[in-house]
Amino acid sequence: MKKLLFLIVTISLFSANLYALEEGKWTFVKDDDYCYIGSMPTETDLPKNKKRGENYILVYKMKGNEDSVIQIEPGYSYDPSEDIIVKIDNADYIFYTTEDSPDSAWTNEDSKVIYAMKKGLDLNITGKSNRGTTTNDKYTLKGFTLAFNKLNQEC
Repeated sequence: MKKLLFLIVTISLFSANLYALEEGKWTFVKDDDYCYIGSMPTETDLPKNKKRGENYILVYKMKGNEDSVIQIEPGYSYDPSEDIIVKIDNADYIFYTTEDSPDSAWTNEDSKVIYAMKKGLDLNITGKSNRGTTTNDKYTLKGFTLAFNKLNQEC
């Protein structure tokens, strides 16, 4: 169900509003059917000779649904056989991708990770591309709780 929701939401909705995301800030976006908060990384260690698309992290909700879903967009296709590690302060959380959607990652523990994001200072994502390149992206969690509260209030 999460993957189906992702495909519908991402393809038809998010792409038009990604201009709103900023590096190091948590941005709130509201539409008729959904809301999300998102941020772009403050740092990445991708080698200069490597290319990638837009990379960001989102927490989204469909209107009328209480569940918040975390989604990572790395700007490349992940290796589906490798876990994506999200480190919030000193705790690690496992995210995954699928062969039919290798350019995104999710977790089965959204509420647990969101709780950690509200308490944490930094979030680091380590993932491996299907070409073997490992990337480390750093996000600030400053402003996340305020943005998440707005997501819950307005969506």
